[in-house]
Amino acid sequence: MRESFFRGMTWLHTWVGLLVCWLLFLIFFAGTASFFRHEISLWAQPATHHLPQYNHAFQQQTVTKSIERFQHIAPTAESWRIELPTERRPSLLLMYSEKPEEGERRGKRHSEYLDPITLDALPEFRDTKGGNFFYRLHFDLHYMNAITARWIVCFATLFMLIALISGVVIHKRIFKDLFQFRSKKGLRSWLDAHNVSSVIALPFHIMITYTGLVTLIFMLLPQPAQQRYEDKQTLRAERYPLLATAPATGLPLQELALNKALDHYYTNSGNAPLRRVVISSPNDASATIKLYANAGRAVQDDPPSWMYNAASGELLKTHNVTLSGAENLYGGMIALHTGRLAEPTLRWLYFIAGLAGCVMIATGAVMWAKRLRQKLKRDEKPGFGLKLVESLNLGTIMGLPAATAAFFYANRLLPTELVARADKEVLVFFIVWAIVAIAACYKSDRLAWQLTAKVNALAWAGLPVVSMLTIEGNLVSYLIHKQWVLFGFDALAIGIAVSFLVQARKLGRSQVTPAAPSRRSQREVKI
Repeated sequence: MRESFFRGMTWLHTWVGLLVCWLLFLIFFAGTASFFRHEISLWAQPATHHLPQYNHAFQQQTVTKSIERFQHIAPTAESWRIELPTERRPSLLLMYSEKPEEGERRGKRHSEYLDPITLDALPEFRDTKGGNFFYRLHFDLHYMNAITARWIVCFATLFMLIALISGVVIHKRIFKDLFQFRSKKGLRSWLDAHNVSSVIALPFHIMITYTGLVTLIFMLLPQPAQQRYEDKQTLRAERYPLLATAPATGLPLQELALNKALDHYYTNSGNAPLRRVVISSPNDASATIKLYANAGRAVQDDPPSWMYNAASGELLKTHNVTLSGAENLYGGMIALHTGRLAEPTLRWLYFIAGLAGCVMIATGAVMWAKRLRQKLKRDEKPGFGLKLVESLNLGTIMGLPAATAAFFYANRLLPTELVARADKEVLVFFIVWAIVAIAACYKSDRLAWQLTAKVNALAWAGLPVVSMLTIEGNLVSYLIHKQWVLFGFDALAIGIAVSFLVQARKLGRSQVTPAAPSRRSQREVKI
């Protein structure tokens, strides 16, 4: 009975992992990159590299100057939005929406990035998605309907959770496997790599998978909300009360009581720095001022926020200032998933654990294919299923890093005046990924792995060089001026190049034929 149970769990672990492993690799890969999405966006936007660290003491002055600029450039806009600089985003972002035309749901949106001190427009600001591309990719999958994509990601995440739980069940030596890796042992080495990468970050893997499901909980389990609320709009109105706007009266706003609202905010928020300011229906008597706090390191998803009457400065509503136990739990789990609470050291731990997840998925997929290869007789040709798995392994595991490097090259090399430039960067990413995937369909043997490893090594090693030739700044200048984000990006690119070069050299060496495994070791490999 016990052997039958473990055999069933092994079968379950193998197949729920294999069926979605390539999609899970994409989700983990993009999600891991998005832990540094603000840093990637900073690197992708050279116009912001010279900006100094912003002092939050000048926030009120910055907000006042921003309102004056809005009055000049968009006096009839439907809304004004100010995204204040943070520790990870040094620029000031001003956004405004035009009033929608007849038959339109929303008006056109405009945005500009400014120096927060002088409020001058940043020169040669380029259109790029930066790190937000990876953030959206890991749950919206791009080029498809967002709801459909999230359903697909949701089911893949469920499969991941089942694979993790069944993997723990079938691990008879889970703690011993944490410290055991035997190199140059063929399939045994792949299993050891799979075990080490799985166990070393197991708490993170379970946390990130479970909280990922929590972010989509209202889509996955809508019944509790449907019992209490009439429709989604009612739920949204209660969950996000500050999104509600009063209809315009057509009467002019005599004076914007901004200072009164800001004084009340700073008094009641414990002097927490502002993250965002939104003014709805500016210059209309119904205008409101919404102030959003920077939650900082709080384990909280939505920041505390206050809404004021723009004419009188009277407080109208608050949101997330005080939280119930359920709100704390829900918001805390989403904050844990996104890593917004993480300081630099913790963010790096998130990143390393995410890479371990990528290794876990990749080694599991490769190990399955190698196991089938070993079972083939000498003259037996591999079937379609094995060829498909091997092609998907090469196209996904090696294709995604190559596509990511191409995305960064596009950021540096595409003309800044190019129309829809950000979309072109994304297009380059998918074109390069498609090229690697198509090539993998024709050839996916060890030589193909070695070649793609060399291509990746060359691509990532050349990235800091191309960056140095196209913008001001290089690895040495970043170090001298203590621009640690830019220095870290280039250093990480070199580190990735070295890892691919090491992989290519190992693949180029003649494979050592391992000794025939004993019956005991054969049983271990099966588990």
